[in-house]
Amino acid sequence: MRKIRSGTLAALFLGSILTTTPSLAAASSDSSTIREAALKDSIAWDFTEGLTTEVGPRPAGTPQEARARDWAVARLKALGFANVRAEPYTMPVWLRGHDEAHILSPFPQNLVLAALGNSASTPDKGIEGEIAYFPTLSDLEAAPDGSLKGKIAFVSHAMHATQDGSSYGYFGATRRQGPSIASKKGAIAILIRSIGTDNHRQPHTGVQMWAEGAKPIPAAALSVPDAEQLVRMVTRGQPVRLHLTLTSKMLKDQPSGNVIAEIPGSDPKAGVVVAACHLDSWDQGTGAIDDGAGCGIVAAAALQAGKAGTPRRTIRVLMAGAEEVGGNGGRAYYDAHGKEAHAMAMESDFGADRVWRVDFKLPQGHDALARRISAGLAPLGIGVSRVPAGGGSDIEPLVKAGIPVIDLQQDGSRYFDIHHTPDDTLDKIDPAQLRQNVAAWAVALFETANAPESLGVN
Repeated sequence: MRKIRSGTLAALFLGSILTTTPSLAAASSDSSTIREAALKDSIAWDFTEGLTTEVGPRPAGTPQEARARDWAVARLKALGFANVRAEPYTMPVWLRGHDEAHILSPFPQNLVLAALGNSASTPDKGIEGEIAYFPTLSDLEAAPDGSLKGKIAFVSHAMHATQDGSSYGYFGATRRQGPSIASKKGAIAILIRSIGTDNHRQPHTGVQMWAEGAKPIPAAALSVPDAEQLVRMVTRGQPVRLHLTLTSKMLKDQPSGNVIAEIPGSDPKAGVVVAACHLDSWDQGTGAIDDGAGCGIVAAAALQAGKAGTPRRTIRVLMAGAEEVGGNGGRAYYDAHGKEAHAMAMESDFGADRVWRVDFKLPQGHDALARRISAGLAPLGIGVSRVPAGGGSDIEPLVKAGIPVIDLQQDGSRYFDIHHTPDDTLDKIDPAQLRQNVAAWAVALFETANAPESLGVN
């Protein structure tokens, strides 16, 4: 997920772009040709369809993720990329077992839920406890230390849809931090309302990391309707007792890896343009919007950008592994390549709906490049924002190192209806919107890869 950042210099720079917008008529003929060709692209769909059909779910560090790497290497070679390879690393891996919950009293019934990544395991026979209800994460934080001893915490913080996905950062804290907070308060387990915006009976999983000093406890997300059902039960004033079974296990030193493919440039000193996505997915769906489509987009766009001939800069496609469980692939890429000259970093990891906005974080004095890119994007209905680009997990180490960033912001209005659920499947992708993404990316990659300006940290 991308991070929104602010800064006075960035705001002034972006303001200069916006105040000169009338002069944007000016996109190059090559950029226009590439954009129009990309609007007819079929590679992104074929890539996403093949990955989700022939591999399916791809949890980090599993044999399924390994099959995805092999599949991607073969497909990228067949598409004509150069220097295609997998770059392996190892990591600890959490594996889901059996997830089940049912109310024992006062209203016996089953609930639909999914364990969160890194959840502790219950015994095979499960555990029982009384529900301690907290409407928000702040309410859980305010609970006295030790007050949840022997109880199962339940937080019903409800997320709402936004076009730019900005609500995810705030409401996602319930998933990321809630389990550690509940553990430190003495809870034997925690349930949260799914961090999602749908009303379907399907839970949203996702990773959480245990804070220092927090003893791991079983942790799971209820589907939104089941969370609302549980709220109605507890507000009737009777103690609610629940039986919970979440079996899982942790494995050490399991193989994961990144996949790299390139369109070589003519000037090695000009730096590399990184176009990133992540190859892994959660286990419940087939990882179509998160992030099979992103990998299809960047691969197709790189090929479209290369149609005008050898670019000045190498375009490097990075299909990172293990993003879902903490960005392992992005860190492994930086460990292996961080000392190389990088001119630009971009990432597609917010589904496949249309790009509606472009954010820049470029070196001071590079407003001409931003104007050229904006001109090429304008016919696609993409506006320029005043928000500095922040990138995402797979390029985060590059961003922290000061590499320039461009964010092509996708419409996220329905993204969190599907994100991390069994419903993340190919049928949720609109082929026309997918092609618009490819066209936007092709323009940005073409202009950046061929820009005469000096970019990046060398």
